Amino acid sequence: MVKIGSHVSMSGTEMFLGSVKEALSYNANCLMIYTGAPQNTIRKSIDALRIKEAEELMKEHNLLLENVVVHAPYIINLANPDQEKRDFAVSFLTKEVERTDKIGAGQIVLHPGSAVGLDRVQAIKWIAEGVNRVINNTKESKVKIALETMAGKGNEVGRTFEEIAEIISLIDDKTRVSVCFDTCHVHDAGYDLKGNFNQVFDEFDKIVGLDKISVVHVNDSKNVMGARKDRHENLGFGEIGFDVLTDIIYSERLVNIPKILETPYVLKKPPYKFEIEMIKERKFDKDLQDKIANS
Repeated sequence: MVKIGSHVSMSGTEMFLGSVKEALSYNANCLMIYTGAPQNTIRKSIDALRIKEAEELMKEHNLLLENVVVHAPYIINLANPDQEKRDFAVSFLTKEVERTDKIGAGQIVLHPGSAVGLDRVQAIKWIAEGVNRVINNTKESKVKIALETMAGKGNEVGRTFEEIAEIISLIDDKTRVSVCFDTCHVHDAGYDLKGNFNQVFDEFDKIVGLDKISVVHVNDSKNVMGARKDRHENLGFGEIGFDVLTDIIYSERLVNIPKILETPYVLKKPPYKFEIEMIKERKFDKDLQDKIANS
C-alpha cells in the first residue's frame, strides 16, 4: 500500500490529536506537522500537545507513528554568517528534535540553510557543523534530520545533489541524517523529472544514495524546469504533470517511504482529500480544482 498524506495543522486545543483527525479526514495514512508556527519560536508545552490521545486514535485506524513526519520551522538557518544567529539556530533545532522525539515521530525535515554571505562552500561547512552539534545535543534520540532538496531561490543551499551529498559527508553520525526529496524543488532546481524521473533518481543514487531518502514531498510546480522559484501547484495542474508525479509516488524505488502533499489550497480549501483520492485511482481529474472550490 502506498504511503500518502499531506501537511496538516497542529493548533487550537486539540493539537496533535487534531492533526491526526485531519489526516484521517483526508483518508491519508501518513502526515506531516509543524510543532508550532513555522515563522516563530512560540511553542506550547509538550503536555499540551495531547500526544497520548493522538496515538490512541492512530492505533484505532492503523496509522503508524513511523509515518508521522515533523517539519522544522523556516526561521532556522544554520548557514547564517553571524555566529550568534547560528547558535540560536542550533539551540532551537535541538528543541525541535526533542519535541519530535516526544511526539514519537522518527524524522524532522530541515531546509539546509541560506548562504547569506554568498560563500556556498563555507555555508555547507556551517550547516554540517550545526547538524553535528544538534545530533550531539540529542545523543539519546534516534530522530533523523532530513535535509530537504531545495529549489535554489535566493542563496538556498541544497539545490544540487552534490551540495546535499557534501553536507552529509561532513556529518559524523550518518545514521541520524537523511534526505527529503521535494519534486517541485528538484524540478525548479533544473532536474528533468518530467523527461525521465528514473534518470534523475539514478543521478541522485550515484551522488547521494537513494537509501538516504526518508520522505518525499510530492508537489507539482507552477514554474518551468530550472526557474529556481519554488512555487507549488496542485497535482497535474503544473509543469511536472500528474502521470509523472503518480509514477514517482508508486515507484518501487521509493516503496515504504511517506509521500507528503504540500500543494496549495483552492479558495482557502484544502485539496488533500481530493488529491489523495485521485492518486489512489491513478486517474487525473481536470475538474479537480473546481470540485475543491465548490466543496
